[in-house]
Amino acid sequence: MNYLLVFIGGGLGSTLRHTINVTCARCLGTAFPWGTFLINITGSTVMGLIAGYLAFKGQASQPWRLFLMTGILGGYTTFSAFSLDAALLYERGELGLALLYVLGSVALAIIGLFAGLALVRHFA
Repeated sequence: MNYLLVFIGGGLGSTLRHTINVTCARCLGTAFPWGTFLINITGSTVMGLIAGYLAFKGQASQPWRLFLMTGILGGYTTFSAFSLDAALLYERGELGLALLYVLGSVALAIIGLFAGLALVRHFA
């Protein structure tokens, strides 16, 4: 059942992400990735709101957490999970690890993308 909740939530989040990307491209053009920019910011903000609420004010069952945070927000943007992980490291006082995580994730993800492009170009 938990997998079904993540699956349904992920579909909803992905559909919302696609809708925002298409709408931003139509309204604002494609010279800057406005859709992704907006999605990363709003997804991280909502993740903070949910995580903060659950940590300080309320309880939610595991199925609700999976549906909302892993499913909907995971489908909407994994940047929200990245942001939460970085914030948790920071709040635990692991400043060096938080910095390593943020810089390493961004740098290695971009390097990985360029490596993938280069491999495809080489073998295509």
